[in-house]
Amino acid sequence: MRSLLSRVLISLVLLTPVLAEAAAVDSQHQLNTVEDALAESKAKAEDAKVAEDPKPKLEEAAKVEEAKKIEDGPKAGATNSEAVSGTPTKFNGIEVPPMKELSGENFDKDTKNGYWFVKHYSPYCHHCKAIAPTWQTLYEFYYTSKPVPVGKKPSELDSDSLNSFSRYYDFHFASVDCIAYGDLCGKHDITAFPTFTLYKDGAFVKKFEGSKDMANLSAFVEDTLESTRPGSRPKDGLKLPAPEATSVDTSAQPEKPMETDKPAEKEKDAVAAAPAAGAAAAVTPKEEKLAAETTAVKPTAKATKVAKKPKKPAATPNPLGTPVALTQESFQKLVTNTQDPWFVKFYVPWCHHCQALAPSWAQMAKELQGKLNVGEVNCEVEVRLCKDVRVRAYPTIHFFRGGERVEYDGLRGLGDLVSYAKKALDVGSGVTNVDAEAFKKMEETEEVIFLYFYDHATTSEDFEALERLTLSLIGHAKLVKTDSAELADRFKISTWPRLLVSRDGRPSYYNVLAPKDMRDFRQVLGWMQSVWLPIVPELTASNSKEIMRGKYVVLGILSRDRTDEFEIDKKEIKNAALDWMEKQTHAFQLERQELRDAKQLRLEEAEDRNDQRALRAAKSIHIDIREDDKKQVGFAWVDGIFWERWIRTTYGINVNDGEKVIINDEDNHRYWDTTISGAPIVPSRTSILETIPKVVANPPKISSKSSTGAIQRLFFGLRGAATSHPWVSLGLLIGIVVGTSIWGRGRIRRGKGGAGFFQLDGKEGLLNGGGYGKAD
Repeated sequence: MRSLLSRVLISLVLLTPVLAEAAAVDSQHQLNTVEDALAESKAKAEDAKVAEDPKPKLEEAAKVEEAKKIEDGPKAGATNSEAVSGTPTKFNGIEVPPMKELSGENFDKDTKNGYWFVKHYSPYCHHCKAIAPTWQTLYEFYYTSKPVPVGKKPSELDSDSLNSFSRYYDFHFASVDCIAYGDLCGKHDITAFPTFTLYKDGAFVKKFEGSKDMANLSAFVEDTLESTRPGSRPKDGLKLPAPEATSVDTSAQPEKPMETDKPAEKEKDAVAAAPAAGAAAAVTPKEEKLAAETTAVKPTAKATKVAKKPKKPAATPNPLGTPVALTQESFQKLVTNTQDPWFVKFYVPWCHHCQALAPSWAQMAKELQGKLNVGEVNCEVEVRLCKDVRVRAYPTIHFFRGGERVEYDGLRGLGDLVSYAKKALDVGSGVTNVDAEAFKKMEETEEVIFLYFYDHATTSEDFEALERLTLSLIGHAKLVKTDSAELADRFKISTWPRLLVSRDGRPSYYNVLAPKDMRDFRQVLGWMQSVWLPIVPELTASNSKEIMRGKYVVLGILSRDRTDEFEIDKKEIKNAALDWMEKQTHAFQLERQELRDAKQLRLEEAEDRNDQRALRAAKSIHIDIREDDKKQVGFAWVDGIFWERWIRTTYGINVNDGEKVIINDEDNHRYWDTTISGAPIVPSRTSILETIPKVVANPPKISSKSSTGAIQRLFFGLRGAATSHPWVSLGLLIGIVVGTSIWGRGRIRRGKGGAGFFQLDGKEGLLNGGGYGKAD
């Protein structure tokens, strides 16, 4: 019994450690089960909470993801938010600093200067992850590019150099994490990831639209750079790198897209395009959770041969060749909110002029089929629209481009409308850049050309102000720009920007005091309107007031039927005009120099006498005469056959008797048709130049003729006298009124004292208070 008890005790002693270990294991197993259950319960609760508010889960995931990225190190081609902060990369052997990561607090401060191309993304968006290598490589490619390919080797690029990309264009790349800075992205109306937006000086410019690949993103950047520095970008395009590439041969020509006919290659490209298509798409924040649960194909550098989706061709203007009836809604959609040019007529059905214009308007639309949009607005129906456009007469015709417009005030014949419309189409491409050779060719066909000189320091605001002028110049003159050194030497340009007008090779300059005056739209346009006529324009019904008013006009009455004489006579009148303009300019310069010399003599005399009072008086003399202060002399010609009746009734000239010249003074309704010797003025430089000084003398040395009838002559004579001598005319008018009043009162008094207007002969009866008559 004792031995049995001893054996039991020994067994218990030996089994105690084993049982203790088993109990510990079982206890630990139970503890793990409880902790797992609690953890699972907590996780479900958190998931339910996240379903209501996903931000805590996203923030926690972002911290985990960031910790993982720091642990794993930066990846090639990742955005800055996905790389270690402060870790640069290399492209073409040049060190590239990390892309700027904008924050909500510093966004306005960081983007207040220059252009900023910003990617708004979510770190959980697989589309954002797919586009990240393309975005990073695009940034590295542009950062390391040199605007002017001279100077240092690429490996020695100095970011502070004026020839660095960022300094030259003031263009920057950046990213914004919309999960971390949701309020900032909401403020900028970011509704999908990724979204690429362009800002200038902190203000929104436009969003990138289209397929999100290297070529389209680069094209968007190139358009901005070209608008900032016109002519600075390669005409043949760029050789772009592949996403995640570390270099690209910038000296090579850009590759042209190759067509693949082999089915195997097409199938391979289609497979490669699958992940890229995902990269090109955009997702909304609501789709993030669903997108995160799907298995996305991880893009690689090999899957870069994307079959580009062909761009949707622009809509053909005026496809049917008929005017489009516009309403308030369609007008805003088709005309105001687009850059498409439109020729629009505003009318009412009962207007006789509108009814007369209708056939020509319809035929014009047919002539411009596929070229220019033509519309019409019924102002009886669209009252509000016509009021907004400020239509005051019917019909009113406007040419629209985007938010700008210009009223057509020319003739309403079919040929006139079509001619104007075709000239208006040229403004759609903006102000053309020309070199010396292109400008020389333009001079052969254009009589008036406005030439704008710019250099590398010309700002985008200057170019924007220049573009505003194009609409007002339709049908009048061409406007081009240049940075040609050869043209600058020809026209002696030493300051930029500078604007001049070339009329038959003779330049006239727009003089301003400061560069900002070049951006004064109304002031610049006013000068253009004063010089946009050719030196010898053709007189027509649409420009007659502009040509004839306010000056003497040497008017050649010519006939197109006599072709040889017609060309010779036009040339003679033009030569006379050029010679007269040269003489007037020289005379003006001499007159101004005489005034300056007189002022200088006064200053020297006052200094010699030490007369401070005279010295101050001499210094206060201002020489402010201008070349156009005096009544100018203009030149023009008119088709004597077409305007035969008007010329015969106004000037008494029959063009069948030969070409003649008159000098007309429209303000005083008079003209001269003979020289000092009494011979008719003919289209000859000698005849014209000998007669002009005799006519413009005060008083004229040649007797004038009236261009009006006797009654009109009396009326215009009185009006001219009143205009020339207003105080004398006012005194005469007061005298006439007072004299008439005194004379009227005298007649009234005499009427009261005598019989007045009634002569009575004793048979007046009741008129003198008598009775009804005597009784017999």
